[in-house]
Amino acid sequence: QVQLVESGGGLVQAGGSLRLSCAASTRTWSTYYMAWFRQVPGKEREFVAAISRSIGRTDYADSVKGRFTISRDNANPTVYLQMNTLKPEDTAVYYCAADRTRLGRSQLEYDYWGQGIQVTVSS
Repeated sequence: QVQLVESGGGLVQAGGSLRLSCAASTRTWSTYYMAWFRQVPGKEREFVAAISRSIGRTDYADSVKGRFTISRDNANPTVYLQMNTLKPEDTAVYYCAADRTRLGRSQLEYDYWGQGIQVTVSS
């Protein structure tokens, strides 16, 4: 069982930056693919970014490519999402997710989830 805890959300003006963190409680942290998803009320949870287990291969949704950066610290089991040039449409609850099998874009592929953290971007 893996527990994931997000932090770093909040309110920011458009054009600003935030960094989300996700701390994992597992000794086998380096064996997990990690991802960030986001969800707004009434819509499906959508893929934001993902990172592979060790070599740092990354994948981004087109809507955030060039503005967001996913990274991980395998020494301290944490994955980060640096969000720059934020837009009001980035407002959502952001979720951290973990999976052992693949670097995927579907929420169905991820077995473990954090509780979510609110990010609000004002115009």
